[in-house]
Amino acid sequence: MNAYMVSKPDFLGGSEDHFRPELQVESPEGELYLRFYISSHQEFALLATGIREVIELSPDKITPIPNASPLLLGTLNLRGRVIWVADLGQFLGEATALNTDRSEIQVIAIEEQETIVGLAVEKIGSMHWLDVQHLMAPTHVPDTMASFLRGEWLLSAENNRCLRLLDQTAILRSARWAG
Repeated sequence: MNAYMVSKPDFLGGSEDHFRPELQVESPEGELYLRFYISSHQEFALLATGIREVIELSPDKITPIPNASPLLLGTLNLRGRVIWVADLGQFLGEATALNTDRSEIQVIAIEEQETIVGLAVEKIGSMHWLDVQHLMAPTHVPDTMASFLRGEWLLSAENNRCLRLLDQTAILRSARWAG
């Protein structure tokens, strides 16, 4: 666990959150997920086992790449490896760009085999053990996002608020990185 995870008291707790208790697994026998938000305030989750690291860094630590795709913020040196960093919201097709004019940007480094990519997000939430049996097929999602979702949990029926589970393998293998 890195310093970010340890230094944030709510990272493992989620006490500020009113997540539906029937979706949470009481014992650590379920699967652990990281919850976070993109610029449009939509909430997403990633399976914790596919996350290499969560980093909070100054925007000047991300080196811009000229003539690169607008969804790419640039590259980052992660312990001697250069990795691409993307605005996750724009990667998923959202029009709202991540505000990089701030003191810290939060990046989730995901990894599969030897491939590592940084996903810049608006805000890191907390870690939760969630029951995948309550995962539903995603609804009302744009085509640009659909292929990157494994499903969603309904958080509030009154206002159709949901927590969408991302498929990190689909993100890492996407042709959008070449664009």
